[in-house]
Amino acid sequence: MLRALRRRVLTPNVRETRLETRGFHIKDAEAKHQLETVGTSFLQGYAYAVEARSANQAVDWLETVPRAFRGFAYEGAGMGAVMLDSLTGGSRRLTGILEGEGRRHNYMIYVGIGWAMARLPKFLWPDVTATDPVLRWLILDGYGFHQAYFKTDSYVRDPAAEHPFTWKGGPDAYSARAIDQGIGRAMWFVGGTDPDVVADLIGAFPEHRHADLYAGAGLACTYAGSVDGDELRRFAKHAGDHLPSLVQGSAFACEARERAGTTIAHTHLAAQILCGGRTPAEAARVCTDARPATCAGGETPAFEIWRRQVAATISSVPHTQKGAVA
Repeated sequence: MLRALRRRVLTPNVRETRLETRGFHIKDAEAKHQLETVGTSFLQGYAYAVEARSANQAVDWLETVPRAFRGFAYEGAGMGAVMLDSLTGGSRRLTGILEGEGRRHNYMIYVGIGWAMARLPKFLWPDVTATDPVLRWLILDGYGFHQAYFKTDSYVRDPAAEHPFTWKGGPDAYSARAIDQGIGRAMWFVGGTDPDVVADLIGAFPEHRHADLYAGAGLACTYAGSVDGDELRRFAKHAGDHLPSLVQGSAFACEARERAGTTIAHTHLAAQILCGGRTPAEAARVCTDARPATCAGGETPAFEIWRRQVAATISSVPHTQKGAVA
């Protein structure tokens, strides 16, 4: 009863994931269903993390989520684990999930940590210095996604609004860029997976922010999907000079799904079109081969150096399959 009460008190209401509630664009019934299923899967994972007796039980439950949506459930579990740990002290639930089967979903779990930080007062934030120094910027991706998803007017529809941010995870100068990557990912949801609407949302922002916004949207259009090949090609054309950033985000999505064993048909389609005719496994290999072994510090984080190398590698190799974007 206590666990069920904990779940009821801590878990956000599923109504908050409905496109009408959020005021997001609705492209068609199929896209609406896809995005809302993503939302309910996220909340299911969140609930599992806060209700389970242990991290192992939470993981057992998470593994029952359909493969296409399992990553989103682990993202929710990352948020739920941090919320629970903030009440009980320490980091047992989050660490336990990351050390178990959740290690294959660590990208998504890190994003979920950022969701929790957006909901918690700063003194309850987890110790981000204990996280992977390369991947910890994904936490701010999650923070940016949350803000754009729930505070859409301020973070998406008012491109001139400024939102200063400081944390202990790295240089503040890069924090805004990592948050923009999360905002760009959320734009795929705000725009209802319509590439024209999403491109218009990005286009309203200052030019210097477009690359990071397209990187986030590229990750979302590959991981969450709900577009066909023609729409992906159209979105790539919209990206223009920022196409390398778009394909970098797409490659990261491929790596996240390949690592977790959740690759689906849409991942193959997006990889072929956006990642130079590669398979998801090939795009993922570009990411794993380029990942920095160490973090030297400085104003340019290893995460950004990694992103640049992935973008350059994929963009520089001509496509080899029909339908791919060069």
